[in-house]
Amino acid sequence: MRRVIFLLIISGAGLAVLIGLGTWQLQRKAWKEGILATIEERIAGEPAAGLPAQPESETDKYRPVRLQGEISADELHVLTSVKDAGPGYRVISPFTLADGRRVLIDRGFVPVKHKQAERLSGPAAIEGNIHWPQETDSYTPEPDLDGNIWYARDAQRMAARLGTEPVMIVLRANPEGEAGLRPLPVSTAGISNDHLQYAITWFSLALIWAAMTIYFLRRSRP
Repeated sequence: MRRVIFLLIISGAGLAVLIGLGTWQLQRKAWKEGILATIEERIAGEPAAGLPAQPESETDKYRPVRLQGEISADELHVLTSVKDAGPGYRVISPFTLADGRRVLIDRGFVPVKHKQAERLSGPAAIEGNIHWPQETDSYTPEPDLDGNIWYARDAQRMAARLGTEPVMIVLRANPEGEAGLRPLPVSTAGISNDHLQYAITWFSLALIWAAMTIYFLRRSRP
């Protein structure tokens, strides 16, 4: 009898922990979905005219803006791949505002074979979302500066290379007169929300734990 009671206590505690973890993950899922909805609402909002005087990543990330200025002919090329187009590059250029401020713009995707094609430069009106992409990690290769090939977006380092503020505007659409680029607008697609899978894992473990408990209880009967 003592053995059975001990088994019930241990099994009940383990089952409670596993169910609690699964429930917590469901709560986290709802929290994350709320955050994603807020981000999507901001991304799709009406663009504001002009750039904040001092953009902050906490308050201005994904803020839509409409800007007038001049696209520089300088470019950085970020190696990437688009599902239905294959390998290519994101084209990053400086954009100079009327007041002389210079920021980065992510103009979109171009296939490998069109890397050196002539693109729009000079006066332009653009629409996009403010972003501070930092996609590098310890496994990201160093950029090939001679070949102008980068392996991830790094707003700080790219800004230093092109002489701009470390702020990037990811274009929603091509400016008038530009046809050779495919915009890759900001979206929530890259923001993970795996809490449902985690919840299923914990609840599955709880079910297995309960089944094992029943099995051992039956084995423990006189």
